[in-house]
Amino acid sequence: MTTQTAQNNISDQRKLPLLETTPPEWARRVLSSPIELLIDHAHLEKKASQNALQLLHQWPEGTPPRRWTEELSEISRDESQHLTLVLRILHRRGGAMTRSHRNPYAQALREQIRTGATPDELVDKLLVSSLIEARSCERFKLLAEETDDSELKKIYSGLWSSEFDHFKVFLELASLIESKHLVEKRWEWFLKKEAMIIRSQCYSPTMHSYL
Repeated sequence: MTTQTAQNNISDQRKLPLLETTPPEWARRVLSSPIELLIDHAHLEKKASQNALQLLHQWPEGTPPRRWTEELSEISRDESQHLTLVLRILHRRGGAMTRSHRNPYAQALREQIRTGATPDELVDKLLVSSLIEARSCERFKLLAEETDDSELKKIYSGLWSSEFDHFKVFLELASLIESKHLVEKRWEWFLKKEAMIIRSQCYSPTMHSYL
């Protein structure tokens, strides 16, 4: 097994498997617009909570296993709590959550999901969810390292471990739907696609933009 394959294997828990590393300059640039970044962050936490609840009811057939319902409900709860934390900081700084929000990065990933074929569609939804968590995790770590704002450093540092756990859980849940071999093969494909998608993003003071 090559070093790269080992790093990409879903059983490797030592590091994130992302193929594109975000340059520190991205963090320094978005941190110059903290209100806009927090607004985007709030929307991402809301959507992450909603996504977990939607997946909760998509078990292919019969009664879902206990692990499925418990893990997804816990992720939804975590993301709702994160939303509350972000909104408190946003409001203290004079900002407010906007009514509308776009995330071209997440949309581009979701466009790769196979549709109309169970269990393929559900597996892809879980893998996309895992990728978004992994990229957010990488961004939180970078933001925590680059910011001089103690409040932002605290929240980004704290969210890193939670997002890392979610990234792993979504991968593990995918293996409840399909064989581990097929999940890992699809995961490798998605990792390559994600790297292309994140590099194609335009700059904006948002969590999933690029330079």
